[in-house]
Amino acid sequence: MGEVYFYHLTHSSVDGALQNLLPRALGAGWRVAVRGQEAERLDWLDQKLWLGRDDDFLPHGQDKDPHPELQPILLTLGAASNAPDCLMSIDGAPLDVAEVESSKRSCILFDGSDEQAVAHARIQWKSLTGAGCAAVYWSEESGRWQKKAETAGR
Repeated sequence: MGEVYFYHLTHSSVDGALQNLLPRALGAGWRVAVRGQEAERLDWLDQKLWLGRDDDFLPHGQDKDPHPELQPILLTLGAASNAPDCLMSIDGAPLDVAEVESSKRSCILFDGSDEQAVAHARIQWKSLTGAGCAAVYWSEESGRWQKKAETAGR
């Protein structure tokens, strides 16, 4: 069974955090899906990921592009067709127990300055841990990432 990591962003932007997390996931040999809530936001993120330095290139595409199932990193609004090992939820996108259980890792990235985003992440934490998912809560409030909480799965 996989685990879910919660990333409470207070110093990093979502795209900044993804530019740090995605290379690590690819380095582990994982395929990744980044699930969002709005097509415009994924279009924006798509452009941000293309604009990095050449040595920071992150091979990716969107689910609306041809052959989404072949993408190492897929930006999607729904179910991921690239058979991801890691599913990352941004902007409050849903993530369910079955997805956590079938992934090597799931991640929920949320903006710590947005009270609604924090409240939604708390609901997701309670729901997923209540269903027996292992979870780790990471915060960057101190200026560097610190593990603040951890629950073991079933």
